[in-house]
Amino acid sequence: MIKHLLSSADLDAPTATLVLDTAGEMAGLAAREVKKLPTLRGRTVVNLFYEDSTRTRISFEAAAKRLSADVINFSAKGSSVSKGESLKDTALTLQAMGADAVVVRHPASGAPHRLANWVEGSVVNAGDGTHEHPTQALLDAYTMRSRLGRLAGLNVAIVGDVLHSRVARSNVQLLHTLGAKVTLVAPPTLLPVGVDAWPAKTCYDLDAVVPDADVVMMLRVQRERMNQAYFPSEREYSRRYGFDVPRMRRLPEHAIVMHPGPMNRGMEIAPEVADSARSTIVEQVANGVSVRMAVLYLLLGGKS
Repeated sequence: MIKHLLSSADLDAPTATLVLDTAGEMAGLAAREVKKLPTLRGRTVVNLFYEDSTRTRISFEAAAKRLSADVINFSAKGSSVSKGESLKDTALTLQAMGADAVVVRHPASGAPHRLANWVEGSVVNAGDGTHEHPTQALLDAYTMRSRLGRLAGLNVAIVGDVLHSRVARSNVQLLHTLGAKVTLVAPPTLLPVGVDAWPAKTCYDLDAVVPDADVVMMLRVQRERMNQAYFPSEREYSRRYGFDVPRMRRLPEHAIVMHPGPMNRGMEIAPEVADSARSTIVEQVANGVSVRMAVLYLLLGGKS
C-alpha cells in the first residue's frame, strides 16, 4: 500500500480496488451494535483543515474514531495559523506531537504534497484548492459499484463547474483507471485550459449525453471561487445545465444521479431529482465514512 494519498493518480487499479473492497468490509461494521474496531488503537490522526468543511471533516473524524484512533481536530481559524504561522511550522509542530496521519484540506493547490515532505506520518489529501479530492472520488466509485455492480465500461457524465472542481479532477483520473468512460459536460467557460489532455471526452450539450449515461454526477457551482461572470445568469445556467425531472426521465432505467454536496437546490439539481430514488446523495455521505475507514486502515493498520 502507498504511504500517502495525495492524488487519484497515486492509485493503480489493484490498489484502488483494494480500497473499495476494504470499504465494503468496513460498511458491515455500521450494522453492528458496537461500531468500533481496535485496529488503530494508539495511533493519532490529525484533521488539519484550513478551509471550512462539515461533511468531509466529520466523515474523517468518524472513520478514525471507529478504528479506535485518537483524533485531534485542528482548525486554522483561532489557531496560530491566524497569527501568521507557516504550513511548515504547523507541520513540524504536528510531527513533534507524534501524528501518525495528517488529513489536510487547504485552499492552495499542492499543499498536501508539500506537507508530505515535512512529516514522517501519512498524509491524506482532503481537498487542495481546485486540484484534487481523492477520497471523494473513491467514495463516488464505491457508490457506483454498489448501485450498478461494476465500474468498467460505465458511461459517467460529470456536469457543471469542472473548472473549479477538485472532485471532477479526481473522479476523471480514478474512473479512467478503473475502466469507466467519462464525459465532461459544461459551458466552455467552465472547462479548464488543457482539458483536452484529460482521459475524458468533453461536451457542451447535456441533453445529448443523458440518454446513454449510466451515471450523471452533478457538480456544485462554486460561486465563492468565481470573480467574474462565467455564464449569463443563474436561470440560464439552470436551463442549460441543471438536472431537472424531464432530463431524469430520459435517463436509462438503471441510471443513477450523484452530487458530492453541498447542493445548490434548484440551480444545478432540482429538489425532486435530489430526493428521488435514483439519487445517491445520502448514500454517498454514508459510504464516505466506510471509504475513509478503509484508507486510514490501509495506510496505518498495515504498518508493522
